[in-house]
Amino acid sequence: MITLLKMNGERFLLNHNQIEYIELIPESKIVMMNHDYYIVRDTVEEIIQKIAQYNAKIQDIHREI
Repeated sequence: MITLLKMNGERFLLNHNQIEYIELIPESKIVMMNHDYYIVRDTVEEIIQKIAQYNAKIQDIHREI
């Protein structure tokens, strides 16, 4: 799960595996598989970086086990 920032400044955790697509409107609108959506302050580049960092962290945990 990744931490994102809503437009009102509230932080929340998002299961990135459930993201269907991201729209640029110019904010980032994250549309989930169930068609719910979140508008966040994070840029697409930041979101992709957070997903990549999380996946790398998970892979490192699996290597240790």
